[in-house]
Amino acid sequence: MLMVDSGGIPLSAYTHSAGFSEVHGIETLIDERCLPRVPDHLLYDKAADSNDLRDALQARGIELVCPHRRGRKNKRQDGRAMRRFWRRFVVERSISSLQNFRRLVVRYEYYERLFEGFLHLACAFTILKSF
Repeated sequence: MLMVDSGGIPLSAYTHSAGFSEVHGIETLIDERCLPRVPDHLLYDKAADSNDLRDALQARGIELVCPHRRGRKNKRQDGRAMRRFWRRFVVERSISSLQNFRRLVVRYEYYERLFEGFLHLACAFTILKSF
């Protein structure tokens, strides 16, 4: 999981196993960010559409902007907030730029901490490229 700012600069990176639900890792991703300021909005895909996550982020002062899942009974977000969702391409572009690092595309490392170290190193190179 990767958290970037509006310019595409990585703020936080977090890895977990494939069987782990992404909804439970979002709060950890926010806690591990490198800046002390809390983001105003969090853009995510349909995987984060959960009432518990929306309530937890609202308590922190963060608005979750994500499309509702199909068949959702109670809609908690109107179309005005979804106008921000078109900027999701910045996140996808940042993730695709990390795919230029070969060790992240194919996971050669057996240990998770080594893979996460290479992920943070790739994020540092991405930050340095922006200057």
